[in-house]
Parts: sequence; C-alpha cells; structure tokens
Amino acid sequence: MPEDNDADKLRAEIERGRLLFARPWRHRMGVATVAGLPAAEGIEVAFAGRSNVGKSSLINALVGQRALARTSNTPGRTRELNFFAIEGAPPGLTLVDMPGYGFARAAKADVAAWTGLIFDYLRGRANLRRVYLLIDARHGLKTNDIETLALLDKTAVSYQAVLTKADKLKQAELEATMAEVAAAIRKRSAAHPLVLATSSATGLGVDALRAEIAALVPE
Repeated sequence: MPEDNDADKLRAEIERGRLLFARPWRHRMGVATVAGLPAAEGIEVAFAGRSNVGKSSLINALVGQRALARTSNTPGRTRELNFFAIEGAPPGLTLVDMPGYGFARAAKADVAAWTGLIFDYLRGRANLRRVYLLIDARHGLKTNDIETLALLDKTAVSYQAVLTKADKLKQAELEATMAEVAAAIRKRSAAHPLVLATSSATGLGVDALRAEIAALVPE
C-alpha cells in the first residue's frame, strides 16, 4: 500500500539521519574573514538566524553533544563562522554556525564586517548545499529575518525555514506560525517549501531535521 511505502521511506530517512549524526563531532575552526575559510570540501550546511534564536543549541541537539557549539545569553556574541565536522572522518558533512543578526548593542562597523563576511561566504561557497534559517516560533518572521530571506534569494543559495523553541507554543499557535512562514516563502525560488518545527529542549523535530540534512549527503 502507498501509505505503508511512505511510512517505510520516512523511517529509513530518519534512521539514515540518526546514523549520520550519531558519530562524534568536533569543532573544526572559527573563521572571522573570508581569507580564513577552509578548503571547500565535502558538503556544508549552514545555520542562520537572529541572535539568541537557538542556533548553537539546535546544533548541539542534532549531534547529541551538550557543548559542541557554544551557547550564550548575550546577543551577538558569536562573531565568527564556526565549522563543525565528524571526528576523524574525511570531508563529508560540515555544519556551519553563522553569526547571529539583529543584535542592537554592537558597533555599526562590527555589524558591517559580520554582514560582509556572511554575504561573501554565501555567494562564494561552492559546496554549500543549504542554509537553515532559524526563526523563533514565539515571534515568527521579524524584519531582520525578511531581510535575510532577500539576501539568500540574492545569493541563490537553497534555504529552508526552521522554527525553534516550538515547545513554548500551544499546538494551534505553532501551526499558525508555520502557516505564516510557509506563506512568506512560497514564492521565493530558492526556498525549500517544507517548514520544520523544532525544540532543542524536548527534541521535537530534531530527527526530521537530521533526515533533511542527511538527504543532501551522497550515500
């Protein structure tokens, strides 16, 4: 039956994602300038989002390690592109934690430098397969998020919207936010149509995100 086949396929995708992320991961390097970028090897996926949206926490949840990516309650603390790779493995999949945007306390020169770094990385990284744009489920799309959508469209990088902190909302509220985000990206050519809802605290949606990422990596 078609439904049984779909269920089997989904289970297989989730298992592939679980196996990929079950291996030990390490922080490979932090990069503050384009000149410092590592060689473009294997597959890279990047995580973008407003400061304190939960990028580091979600990366830690994906890899099952509590402190692989540094978390902070201070907006704008992550000022580098941070690269994470599987320990001891040849280049296959690399996760990239991008500097958060939307922070208010940073100097304009710093904001300009970080914005330039992000743009140059996005438009010039040949092995970057997808950017996961993290959006706080409690607040939905903000002006900074919409500006980032435009930037991603300009660089023609494939991206997918991922809601974070979904456990903080009631189901009806979460569904409404997901519908709002889906409508906002529907006509954007570089956007993946599926919006994911996740929670680093409860593990909600983490297996689905692992499966989405694993699908980008050749077997």
